[in-house]
Amino acid sequence: MKKILLPTDFSNNAWNAICFALDFFKNEECEFQILHTYTPIFYRIDYIIGGPTFSAVPDKGVDIAQAGLDKILVDIKLKYDNTKHTFKTISAFNTLTNEIKELTETKKFDFIVMGTQGATGAKEIFLGTNTIHIIRKSTIPVLAVPSGYEFKEIKSIVFPTNYRQSYSKKNLKILLALANTLKAQLTILHIKEEYDLNDEQKMNIKVLADHFKKLEPSFVEERGKLMPHAIHEYIEENKPDLLVMMNRKHSFLERLREKSNVDSIGCHIAIPFMTIPNNQQVPDKNRDEKRDSVTA
Repeated sequence: MKKILLPTDFSNNAWNAICFALDFFKNEECEFQILHTYTPIFYRIDYIIGGPTFSAVPDKGVDIAQAGLDKILVDIKLKYDNTKHTFKTISAFNTLTNEIKELTETKKFDFIVMGTQGATGAKEIFLGTNTIHIIRKSTIPVLAVPSGYEFKEIKSIVFPTNYRQSYSKKNLKILLALANTLKAQLTILHIKEEYDLNDEQKMNIKVLADHFKKLEPSFVEERGKLMPHAIHEYIEENKPDLLVMMNRKHSFLERLREKSNVDSIGCHIAIPFMTIPNNQQVPDKNRDEKRDSVTA
């Protein structure tokens, strides 16, 4: 049984992501845990000494959070009737990123599914501060659902790669299982800039081809384009249903000099976007080529 964490702030975006998750995993046995965190503007003295149970001061935040979670359970029951799905709720006085970090370490979730947040009046649509932070720090896959995106069957998955990084079997297994379960066509997309593939890249192509052999993936190469715009152009032209990327952890120095392509792509993405943590390191000899790579 899969364990799925569904953060919510009771917004329409969050509810949309919950609905997407229930449809996305509709054929699988799942336990969904719906999380709401709340943090008062000013930390009260009763929290410092142990929380409202240690004082006589009632906490309206607890009641509001639980009422909101109870309403979500009622709404789910009215809209969905899937015997494969069970639900729990979590209400926590904490920041969202810290609570998710603690929960993923202790409760062994398989996925996090959450909504993106639109920046009203801005030229770009951002994932939202919380989503960006969770993607960066998460040790499990995160599925971000664009604001207002209506679920449709996932028939095609695009997986961009520069072939410069090695992938662990564990991480590739997640993508393989996902494509198998969804019965989706997998496209491995390489944006080829002005250089020839080196021996390591050729070896990584072989590794991917062997690993995904049963899926009969398509290997697509786009030449003369730069990241991350090339991925957006591919999505606009080919209309895939899901974008999956490996999210490699950058060192502190790397983050000072370049913006993550996962962040850049996420700022504009118009389709569901899954990131899978990948801690494999890019070799030093390729360090100068990474600025336009599909790594995080």
